[in-house]
Amino acid sequence: MNELISTSLTSDQVKAKAKEFGADLVGIADGAIMDQYPPDLKNPRTPSHITEIDGARVIVLAKRISFATSRLPAWNDQHKFYGDELLISALEELALDLVFWMEDNGAPALLVPYHHVDPLKFKKGKDTQATHPLSAEHAAVEAGLGTLGLNHQLITREYGPRVILGLVLTSADIDPDSKMEEALCLGPECGRCLKACPADAVQYWDRDWAACDTFRSPFGFEFMSNYLTSILTEEDQLQQIAKLRGMESSEIFQAMLRGSGIITGCRRCADVCPVGNDYENLLKKWVDEIPEETPEKLKRLEEMVAEATLPEAYEKQHRWIGKFNPIN
Repeated sequence: MNELISTSLTSDQVKAKAKEFGADLVGIADGAIMDQYPPDLKNPRTPSHITEIDGARVIVLAKRISFATSRLPAWNDQHKFYGDELLISALEELALDLVFWMEDNGAPALLVPYHHVDPLKFKKGKDTQATHPLSAEHAAVEAGLGTLGLNHQLITREYGPRVILGLVLTSADIDPDSKMEEALCLGPECGRCLKACPADAVQYWDRDWAACDTFRSPFGFEFMSNYLTSILTEEDQLQQIAKLRGMESSEIFQAMLRGSGIITGCRRCADVCPVGNDYENLLKKWVDEIPEETPEKLKRLEEMVAEATLPEAYEKQHRWIGKFNPIN
């Protein structure tokens, strides 16, 4: 069981130092509460599952995504993939700087690279989002940074869902933040995330993770294993060579070199979300029109709005979605 340890550091000092290192948003979650309320009872991922010594507090760090990359219309634009990968690298560096600064001040801390997959829990083709060691989105809600949206992405007041998250665990006795009680998401009455999703993965307060992962990690393990299998089973040697020298091999090489397309990928739902102080002046003009919109998607949204009660998926995640007040 994680126990708090005395420290001269305060929450305000930790947050100020994290922002000095480059974080745009910082919040602190209570590890005991996260242990008490795992986001998925069948696959509980909580601080105590990582460490029973240094997880009494979860420091959640956020860096905003470049506004310019959000204004690029293609979901698979390489500038988006590469820019996001650079942000993840920068976030990990600032998290590590924070860890050493805290330890220099007598407060042991542990960086958790939540973007990386836990190989012991990976199941090919099945809900790969559940294989990260700790849900940073749920931790961010507990840390008061925002609430979950219609498709379970984190939404913040400042930048909507256009942030990348990092995690640091510590048992330093610093004050945690309180989570928001009101949902920031505008729900199916807005539905812009559903309209824009190329995988059509946005559901009624839920997400089809298998469909999403095809775009969210387009050159990830699933893609690589299927592609290598196709090469090994190709009977024509010339075709084998052609495949090895093809664009798919190039994409895998670039992805493995930098992580672009593996740990970064589609974020169209984040680009078009109207929540956030950044949206009106910096994004709306360029992303207001949604070319992925279809009559079928509009019909699904109409059916959601017409539902008399909220779905079971909402009830399961109500703690992190917050109290939802429909627009109409």
